Amino acid sequence: MRFVLPILFLFSMFIKTDSVAQSRPRDLGIVIGVIPPGPLNAITDVAGVKVGHYTRIKGKSIRTGVTAILPYSGNMFQSKVPAAIYLGNGFGKLAGYSQVEELGNIETPVILTNTLSVPAAVEAIIEYTLKQTGNEDVRSVNGIVGETNDGYLNDIRGLHIRKRDVQRAIDLAESGPIQEGNVGAGTGTVCFGFKGGIGTASRKLPSDLGGYTVGVLVQTNFGGVLTINGAPIGQALEQYAFRSQLEDSGDGSCMMVVATDAPLDARNLKRLAKRAMLGLARTGGIASNGSGDYVIAFSTAETLRVPYRADGSLLQQEVLHNDRISPLFLATIEATEEAIINSLFAAETMTGNGHTVEALPVERVLEIMKQ
Repeated sequence: MRFVLPILFLFSMFIKTDSVAQSRPRDLGIVIGVIPPGPLNAITDVAGVKVGHYTRIKGKSIRTGVTAILPYSGNMFQSKVPAAIYLGNGFGKLAGYSQVEELGNIETPVILTNTLSVPAAVEAIIEYTLKQTGNEDVRSVNGIVGETNDGYLNDIRGLHIRKRDVQRAIDLAESGPIQEGNVGAGTGTVCFGFKGGIGTASRKLPSDLGGYTVGVLVQTNFGGVLTINGAPIGQALEQYAFRSQLEDSGDGSCMMVVATDAPLDARNLKRLAKRAMLGLARTGGIASNGSGDYVIAFSTAETLRVPYRADGSLLQQEVLHNDRISPLFLATIEATEEAIINSLFAAETMTGNGHTVEALPVERVLEIMKQ
């Protein structure tokens, strides 16, 4: 079993609210990995990154939302961000993949929502881009929209996300702490048979390894056999995929967004994105046949931004040497693992669309981990 701080036995001293379930794992002594997190332990520890949520809960059946991730404040179409997308398992509806694969950059914020709301989100992000000052002559926009299927708790066929909801998420985007759990695109999701949601974490490399920051945000909606810091939680709780032929198949999806201030080009961002899948695996995720597991990675390094209209025929950039990237791989793995576990600890029991999904029983989890 991997290292769990002895302070777990005194976890009540670290509770910041009235409920253990409302505390992040690190607050309860569950320290994942060896690289320290940034000040917020969130994707917004990467300077310039902003996140906004729009949550839509109405009546007994609408449980969905939108999450927007902005690499920086400004006109992304005119100054594009180096990026890469990795397909862990491609049973999904990610919009904008082919141009990112071809050109190695993104030109819009990243939007997360539910499966059937991808078209509405794409239309919204196109309108958002066209309206920005300086884009009056733009006639092509590659909007980046990812999704997971929240149809168990949400009336997904009702198409309840509108363009204005996506715009609202963008407008609400800010730096600083990020709300996790049943919020935004994670409102109606299910993970390992428990309530899933939005989670985030970060890692800050020491100065002798470059001092770079890696931040991860996840939308968790997948199955497998839950493992927390090496402890077989899913087995102990008897809640895991394929426990019987009549139960959970392990299908689902996970969207992972990786941000870093390290000067990485698209090639090394693709390599970074691949490591996020290792973080998912460390939590017990299996990337099943019916799972859409995608990683979107981007660098906020200003020196690597690609202008829409170049001044000359050559683009001169300085990128991190391959020999210096391994610490970033580890940072990505650890931050992804912790972000997924954070989403579970933050999520609360939800009833919707005729179903109820229980929250992870945090106190029981802590008792198992003590053993």
